[in-house]
Amino acid sequence: MASPIDRLRNIVAQLRSPEGCPWDREQTHQSLKPHLVEECYELVDAIDAADDEEMKEELGDLLLQVVLHSQMASEEKRFDMDDVATIIADKLVHRHPHVFGENRLPDSAAVLKQWEVIKRAEKQERRSALDGVPKALPALARAQKVQTKAARVGFDWSEADGALAKVREELREMESAPENRLQEELGDLLFSIVNFARKKELDAEHLLNQATAKFALRFKEMERLAEDRGLEFGSLTPPQQDRLWEETKGRDPARLATSPDGRDALPH
Repeated sequence: MASPIDRLRNIVAQLRSPEGCPWDREQTHQSLKPHLVEECYELVDAIDAADDEEMKEELGDLLLQVVLHSQMASEEKRFDMDDVATIIADKLVHRHPHVFGENRLPDSAAVLKQWEVIKRAEKQERRSALDGVPKALPALARAQKVQTKAARVGFDWSEADGALAKVREELREMESAPENRLQEELGDLLFSIVNFARKKELDAEHLLNQATAKFALRFKEMERLAEDRGLEFGSLTPPQQDRLWEETKGRDPARLATSPDGRDALPH
C-alpha cells in the first residue's frame, strides 16, 4: 500500500498526464507562483489562528505546490521530488554539525553564526553577506532579513537603545526634509523602525499585520455603531467620526470582534 506522500505524488502525476485535468496540464512554474504565495499566507493565517484543522489543510495545500513543481520538472527530466527531498536532507545534516557531528555549540546565537559560515562556504559565488535575500519578500520582511544578515557578521547596534535613537534621528530628518527628499527620508524612517523591532526580537511584518487587524476591527465597530444609531458612517463629519473612533478605543480590543453593544447617542 502506497504511503500518503506516494499517493499524493501519483495523483499529481495523473492530473498532469495526457488523460488528466486540462487545467493542471496547462500550469507552469510561472503560472503557479501566485498560488504558491497565496498558500503560504493562508498557512500563516492558520498558524496565527492556532487552528490545527486549518493548519493541516493549509500545509497540505502548500505541499501540493511542492509536488506540482517537482512533477513538472520531472516531466522535463530536470529533477524530481526525490531530488528535492535529498537536497534539503543533505543540507540540514551539513549545516548542523553540532547535532550530526562532534562539534557542540553552547547556544542558538552560536548556531546561527555557524549556519552563516557554512552557508557562505556552500555559496561561494556570493560575495556579500547580504546576497541571497529574496527580492520578492514583502518589504518589511526583506528589511528585517537584510538587517539580521548584517548583524550576524557584526554590523549591528550593541543595544536596542541605539536603534531607538536612530529612529528618533530619522524622524527628525523626515520632519525637516524638503518635498523632493521626503520619500527617501520616510523610507529611512521605516527601515530604522524595523531595525528597532529586530533588536527587541520582534517580527516587524507580524507587528504591522497586528496593528492593521486592530484598526480594521475598530473601524468596523465604528461603522456598526453608526448603523445602530441610524446614521451613515460615510456621511458623518470628521469630528463625529473622531468621536466614534475614541468611543471604540475605550472598548476591550479582544472583544471588538464580537461587536459588543453600544447604543449611546452620538455626540453632536
